[in-house]
Amino acid sequence: MTIKSISGCIGCEECVKSCPCDVIRMDGNKAYIAHAADCQICHLCRMYCPVDAIEMAPEKSIPVILPWG
Repeated sequence: MTIKSISGCIGCEECVKSCPCDVIRMDGNKAYIAHAADCQICHLCRMYCPVDAIEMAPEKSIPVILPWG
């Protein structure tokens, strides 16, 4: 599992919209990890979360690589 936890979710759905692999889903007003094995460690869910509710597992996490622009 690459996403360790989602805590403090405000239900904005930004993580769900940003995930290209459909890893995160909504359960009423809160996000939850639906398909952890499909996570590609892109960090998009974490970067788009306005309240930093998503914590990545450190043993699987890789540094975010941003292109020079």
